[in-house]
Parts: sequence; C-alpha cells; structure tokens
Amino acid sequence: MFSGAQVSLYAMTDDFVDVILGAISALEPYRQNFRIETDDISTLLVGPPDQLFPAMRDLFLGASKRGVHCVLAATVSRGCPGEPDDPICTPIAGSNHDRPLAERIAAAVQLVEAAPKSGQIVAAQFSLYPLGSGHHMDEIYGCIEFLKKSGVFERSKNFCTKLRGDAGPVFATLSEAFLRFGAPQGHVALDLKVSANSPSKA
Repeated sequence: MFSGAQVSLYAMTDDFVDVILGAISALEPYRQNFRIETDDISTLLVGPPDQLFPAMRDLFLGASKRGVHCVLAATVSRGCPGEPDDPICTPIAGSNHDRPLAERIAAAVQLVEAAPKSGQIVAAQFSLYPLGSGHHMDEIYGCIEFLKKSGVFERSKNFCTKLRGDAGPVFATLSEAFLRFGAPQGHVALDLKVSANSPSKA
C-alpha cells in the first residue's frame, strides 16, 4: 500500500532556519524505512502507514522544544490509486477492519491511553476523508465517537475536529484515526494542522 505525507513546518521566530533544519534531523531514525525528500515547500515522507505519525510527532517535537510558536501542516494519504507501488510501503498490520466498529473504537482508545507522554502540549485540528467506500459515513461517525473517547478531544468545528493535549496522545489519536477508519485497502486522506507554544489558546 502506498502511504505517505507531505509535511510543512513553520516556526514563528527570526531563528526559523535553525529551528526547521534542526527539527528535520529528528527524522534520521526513520530513514531506513522511509523515503524522505525535502524541498523549499515541504518534506515528503513515504513509508509504512503505522510509522507516519510517530515520524511527524518527532519532527514537530524537534521544533516545539525550542519554546517558539510553531505549526505543522500535513496532507496524509494511504492507498491512493494514482500513486505507483513502492516496496517500502506495506499493508496496515492489525487494523482489525474485520471486527465491528465498536471493537475497533475500543482498541483505538486503549492504544491512545498507552501512548507515552512527551511533556509538550499541542493543539491540532484535522479532517478525515475515507474515499471510495459505500459506508464512508459510518466510518466517519465511528471515528468521531473514538475521538470523543480519546482523552484529547476538545470540540467539533466546521469541517474539522479539534484536539488538545500532550503531543504523545494527540499524535497517537491522529494515527489511530488514520489507520483504523476507512477501508484497510481503500484510499484514505487526512488534512492536518498542529500548533504548539501559541501566544493565543483560542
């Protein structure tokens, strides 16, 4: 399965070059399993779907630990029919899509509860798009139910859902939403913004 993300990192500081380039170094442990390409707009991550959000988490924490206001913007996709096959991409392991939605929700909540804390509070908003599924609204409503039980749900907004909490559980929640809802071999896209150290919490 082809899965990956186009990720852009923005640091609101005069020292933004050092912050961004320093954060990109946090991706080094993932290079063995990912194709990583950085240009003047974004960094492409292509690899196993279950490692995408840990990689983005570490990238973002590499920037946010400086204490400056920073934002990560990403478009994440798995199973896109317009992309070529790639040997470093693998099917989702343990997604349990053959189980009822309620069981998948419970399993996702357990994984989020077990996520290690990072010490960095973040806010995130995202939209999930399970494409090409006849029961896509069931999957979306199931994902919303999971989010409300995740411990990091803040509120529903127009066109998206807002999360707030420690970066560990927040990125784990985003990963579970991406992996466990929508057809396991279908095309699923996720639009994401994450913010840390903002001067405004509104």
